[in-house]
Amino acid sequence: MESLFQGVSVESSRIIYTPSGFARANLLHLQEVGELRAIKPHTSSRKGLLSFLFFIVTQGAGSLFYDGQRYLLNPGDCVFIDCRRPYAQSSSEDRLWSLKWAHFYGSSMNGIYEKYVERGGRPVFAPKEPKAFTGLLTQLLTVAGTEDYIRDMRINEKLTGLLTLVMAESWHPEACPHTGVKKKTLQYVKAYLEEHYKERITLDHLASQFYLNKFYLARTFKEQFGATVLGCLDQIRITHAKQLLRFSDLTVEAVGREVGIGEPGYFSRVFKKVEGISPGEYRRMW
Repeated sequence: MESLFQGVSVESSRIIYTPSGFARANLLHLQEVGELRAIKPHTSSRKGLLSFLFFIVTQGAGSLFYDGQRYLLNPGDCVFIDCRRPYAQSSSEDRLWSLKWAHFYGSSMNGIYEKYVERGGRPVFAPKEPKAFTGLLTQLLTVAGTEDYIRDMRINEKLTGLLTLVMAESWHPEACPHTGVKKKTLQYVKAYLEEHYKERITLDHLASQFYLNKFYLARTFKEQFGATVLGCLDQIRITHAKQLLRFSDLTVEAVGREVGIGEPGYFSRVFKKVEGISPGEYRRMW
């Protein structure tokens, strides 16, 4: 149920949400969503919340204190933080702000936030398209206020969309420790793997091909794409192998050779590692 709140410092429209047991166990789930307008300067502070907070400044200005650092916030600026850590947010005295926000959690959130930070994601960022974020938060507020019988699934969908936008803004190589390879170069490396997957490729070969230190290449490639260089190569090869297993009459051994994994036993091991079943089982299933 949406509540209209007129306080001493803010006017707000919010929904304090109670997800189902199914949603708590299996989905990204909402705790609170809303929007507010400051009517006088104010500060909100929290600590120890089992929650992650995302908010965007739609008007005015303010500041965030988080992890020992103060950040100035202006219209269009976004905040994404782990609320188990102490934080405080304050509206500017002369430019009273308006915000849209969501508190949410899920069993996957710790890993998602760690990946966000690992990629150089910051507590505060200025997105290229602020309207995409405000639009999703508005949709979340609308969905949370409905009686839709699959409401928790729809909320999970919107939160996933929000996190996808957030993660797209997170790549800051200059903020990542031990990162010396630019994003553009890594995209060329990945494109090379997709084009030359049939060939014998090693980390040393790629480092030489792109004039990179192989240890930097290995580390930063995993940070950006979420898989090792050779793990990504395996995924590319297995994707092509699956197509051949389904839509050709080639033997399993021939499929392995066609995608660059010539030894039959090794091809089967790689396929099972990626898919969880053998190439023959995959072909029979499909």
